[in-house]
Amino acid sequence: MAQAIQLRGAPGSPYTRKMLAVLRYRHIPYELLIGGLSGSAADDLPEPKVELLPTFFLPDERGELEAVVDSTPIIRRLEDMYAARSVLPTDPVVRFLDYLLEDYADEWLTKAMFHYRWYYQADIDKAGAVLPRWRNLTATSEEIAPMSEFIRERQISRLYVVGSNDTTAPVIEDSYARILDLMGAHMNHAPFMFGNRPSASDFGLYGQLTQLACFDPTPMAVADARAQRVVAWVGVVEDLSGVPADEADWIDADALPQTLRDIFVEVGRVYVPALLANAAAIESGAAQVETEIDGRPWVQEPFPYQAKCLQWVRQEFVKLEQSEREALLNFLAGTGCEALFAKPA
Repeated sequence: MAQAIQLRGAPGSPYTRKMLAVLRYRHIPYELLIGGLSGSAADDLPEPKVELLPTFFLPDERGELEAVVDSTPIIRRLEDMYAARSVLPTDPVVRFLDYLLEDYADEWLTKAMFHYRWYYQADIDKAGAVLPRWRNLTATSEEIAPMSEFIRERQISRLYVVGSNDTTAPVIEDSYARILDLMGAHMNHAPFMFGNRPSASDFGLYGQLTQLACFDPTPMAVADARAQRVVAWVGVVEDLSGVPADEADWIDADALPQTLRDIFVEVGRVYVPALLANAAAIESGAAQVETEIDGRPWVQEPFPYQAKCLQWVRQEFVKLEQSEREALLNFLAGTGCEALFAKPA
């Protein structure tokens, strides 16, 4: 039996949930290290350069463990380590679409996750009470209270990072409602984004929705009211270890349905203008990102990491053959996503 991969994570981390679901689907053995429950198991593990969850401990070129974060490159690293049950579509056009949709889930839908959790009082109260208990199940209410207060104050103070504020709240919340509707409609065609087999973008969407649709009270009520199919989908994606991984289950690039294109219209409606405006602000040295998204004002501080996300999306596009780029742009025409690849005027 292969040696289990160790990772540090928490149930309240959407990216931890994303990666655990990937590991289960791919039949990759793992050990999840959680707070005080893991005892000395994590004492000798290396520290990451940036404290993010999940943190994976993987062998480097010398065979020594290194701490790595960032779910998207970790998924691709695991593809090199384990051949079976890939989560990356084989067709280059479909694979690019999967990459872009995973990026949307990780970088835009997470705005909704963080916004709802730390913007509304009911959500603040629940998260503040439950999140620290995942690291210390035996603590008394008196013992947990200082940690709860610390988490609440720290996370509320960081809402600016995802662009959550009184100006942007309606944009974020309307977008969340739409993606629930769009995913539900797409499931009339297939259970997963790109056919009858889950891909990286499914796990990205799933990770955020474990919190939005199944934990935080306010967005959970929205999902219950308008997208019970999506709520059920989250429960299914939790463990897909028994689902076959047949190559024929990927959708063909020439048979992409309208329901999938509608999802990319949403990506182009909100995420693409946010990416482009953020990159422009960073390039110009502006202190604020000020743009219009979905016909309404959007204001936030620049986010350097998402400028890198734009670069990586464009790099993936350049890797395509000319005919593949043409097929991709034909599918994306009119969605707003084509603006990602437009040459500067």
